[in-house]
Amino acid sequence: MTLDKRLHAYRDDLADIKLQRRVTAQKYVEGVPHQIIVPVTGVHKSADETSMQLSQALFGEHVKVFDESNGFAFVQLRNDNYVGYVRANALGPVSKATHKVSVPSTLLYPKPDLKTQPAIALPQGAGLTVDKIEGNYTALKSGGYVFTKHISKSKTVEADFVTVAERFYSVPYLWGGKTFAGLDCSGLVQVALRACGIKCPRDSDMQERDLGTPVTTKKLKRGDLIFWKGHVGIMRNSEILLHANGHHMMVAEEKLSQAVKRITTPITAIKRL
Repeated sequence: MTLDKRLHAYRDDLADIKLQRRVTAQKYVEGVPHQIIVPVTGVHKSADETSMQLSQALFGEHVKVFDESNGFAFVQLRNDNYVGYVRANALGPVSKATHKVSVPSTLLYPKPDLKTQPAIALPQGAGLTVDKIEGNYTALKSGGYVFTKHISKSKTVEADFVTVAERFYSVPYLWGGKTFAGLDCSGLVQVALRACGIKCPRDSDMQERDLGTPVTTKKLKRGDLIFWKGHVGIMRNSEILLHANGHHMMVAEEKLSQAVKRITTPITAIKRL
């Protein structure tokens, strides 16, 4: 059986040593742990900044590096096992996150002062290692300060993933994106579920396969996931669908009945968590 290259690190020339009995490669290597040290970096299909962005890796996210050349690293993300290429200069030594960004976006300041520059945006879910909390601002061990009320302890979870998704209303559509600067349909679902402590794969076909149980009734509920081939949306209630989509080119809401008429392919599944 062919392994999904999105979730297993292997190429013709090398492969994760864990796959030694499952795939053929010229050599097998052990992944070296690293951490993302930039606010966000694209996970690309090939070692080229202009190649398709498959996903994104966020500040503080842990990855395994299997190869590095020409300024790019072949990696696997720890959170969802996704495989691709990131810029090598986005990687640094590993530290254990104590906190995370718990709002759609916050700013990292050089000093505990909102007027200082440069102010760098950090996305929701970014992992932070806190040095000390100084009132309204929290100092990070990696440097800089964030607004204390915009972060929470790493194990803190939210109660309703739909509420999290609703905070991204009108955010631009971006293929492979999963931040307030832009995200795609499955990115929206993943970000929202992760905020609630629910493991979620990256792509919509994986989500359709792994998440929830099939809905057999026509009476939909808030939080039901609607799947088409290559697309997913979240029901806000029994009638309204919230989804990042290429028609509106942003996170938008519309009646499910309207979306069904507009989208030419049929619904493939309705899943309830």
